[in-house]
Amino acid sequence: MAFDPEKLEAAFAFNPEQVAHLKDAWADLMFRAVWGDLKSGTIGAVPRLRKRVLEIGENLRSLVSDRSWIPQERERVKGAMAASLNLRDSLQQADRAAKLLAEGRDFPDFEAAYLGFRQQLLAFIESHEQRWGDLLESLYGESGDDDGDED
Repeated sequence: MAFDPEKLEAAFAFNPEQVAHLKDAWADLMFRAVWGDLKSGTIGAVPRLRKRVLEIGENLRSLVSDRSWIPQERERVKGAMAASLNLRDSLQQADRAAKLLAEGRDFPDFEAAYLGFRQQLLAFIESHEQRWGDLLESLYGESGDDDGDED
């Protein structure tokens, strides 16, 4: 069984403007994490946050990378879902690290930028996960209805 080619293509058609906006928002967040005046009472909290924000960028890049080279459509979708889960995990790790911050001259601006980016990123992830999930469901739904008989 194969996926509907149009649905498959649509599921991987990332809006270039939305991706560019997420990349810019992530770059701004990374700049704030590295160069901003952020402080915490916990030793190592700021470097940990920097590492987590970097991981978000790496996983976002992985999520939107071209998967057309993967010959099996099912594996292409499964790979995208795995990249999405990795991105969600990175975001959760960054959330934990960000909760340790509460001080510094640039903290309010960093917090606002982080929360805005987080909201946009989750909306982006969820819309694509829904499409990929629907594709996988259609594939498995068809395999159980081959005989056409109703129970």
